[in-house]
Amino acid sequence: MRRRHAAALAALLLLAAGAQAEPDEGLLGKGRGYPVGTNAGNWYGNPYRVGSWSAMDQVPGLPTHTVARGGMVMPLPAAAPPPAIAWRFKSTSYTLDDYLDRQRVTGLLILKNGEVVAERYRYGRDGTARFLSFSMAKSVTSLLVGIAADKGVIASLDDPAEKYAKSLAGSPYGSTSIRHLLRMSSGLTFTERYDGNDDIARMSRAAAYGTPPVLGVLRAINARHSRAGEKFAYASAETEVLGRVLTGASGRTLAQLTSEWFWQPMGAERDAFWVTSTDGQERASGFFNASLRDWGRLGWLLAQDGKAGGQQVVPREYLLDATDAARQPAPFKPGRATRYFGYGYQFWLFPLRERSFAFQGVHGQAVFVQPSSGIVMVQTAVWEGASGQQDPAPGQERTAFWRGVLKSLGGNAD
Repeated sequence: MRRRHAAALAALLLLAAGAQAEPDEGLLGKGRGYPVGTNAGNWYGNPYRVGSWSAMDQVPGLPTHTVARGGMVMPLPAAAPPPAIAWRFKSTSYTLDDYLDRQRVTGLLILKNGEVVAERYRYGRDGTARFLSFSMAKSVTSLLVGIAADKGVIASLDDPAEKYAKSLAGSPYGSTSIRHLLRMSSGLTFTERYDGNDDIARMSRAAAYGTPPVLGVLRAINARHSRAGEKFAYASAETEVLGRVLTGASGRTLAQLTSEWFWQPMGAERDAFWVTSTDGQERASGFFNASLRDWGRLGWLLAQDGKAGGQQVVPREYLLDATDAARQPAPFKPGRATRYFGYGYQFWLFPLRERSFAFQGVHGQAVFVQPSSGIVMVQTAVWEGASGQQDPAPGQERTAFWRGVLKSLGGNAD
């Protein structure tokens, strides 16, 4: 009898050892079932992050516009057999599972030539979750601008924003060209420190509560740090202006444009959605929401230079202008725009020999793409710090992991 009890206890201990806790799961709300925020003010913090950031349409007080999928779904078959992923960080070798054990990742998807090498969900999430983009939405907005220019809805990227966004006429942002806004080079001073007391916080409160309206915040930005077009200076306000350019030029919502112009042609399997401001305008700088697999499909679309099913969905030349480091003026190249990344048309550009680029959002959201190797990596996350300035370690590990993915799958990591 004692032997049986001892064997049963040993089995339970082994089972418990195999059920490894996910990083900071208690802080993030596991004991409460990862709750969704109860109002428009608390969705951002713990313990609501996991639940809210994968179901923003369920947070009371946050209106949304649906991005309808079409009838055709792009298949994402499993790679057979899936290659193992290895990576190194600070002279130590790790596996994919090690990465997940070290990171607050809610979803991870790795594709090679449109096939699934790895797909993992954490913190109780699954394939039905639609993950908040944060600033990955900026790249989505850029794609809409490129398509609008190709269709003639926008006549020229060198037009001033106020030609289409009439409500910004006579303001400094209104007189800024669309091209300078795409490169975040208006020269206007917009603070984005993520300390709750900066311009991004002021704009976020305006979007959520309408006092003052977002338009009033945008029109009030008038201090200048440099001439337009001279340098990159990250500013979410510039993408918000682009969103208003798109709706003004087309007479339609961003949700309608996203659905018709690339969500349906791409073959998305689930509806997506935009969170809107109180004025009904989609929050173009950070509030697009989609499933992990559909984020992967979007990355794969761009890895094919904007083609899906033989159809050119995103204009190729615009996409190259947006994502090719070699096409950028000197101030926007890798190592110049930032110490590591370059910046294209609302895309981050890696300093690698092969064209490699990223959508990136605060708290760990990213889609990484290397077209020549057909490798796409999507990560959704709930990092504690918003940016690398607050905590550089998660971002450094993610870059090391991405390089490991490239090396493991035959890409170019140099």
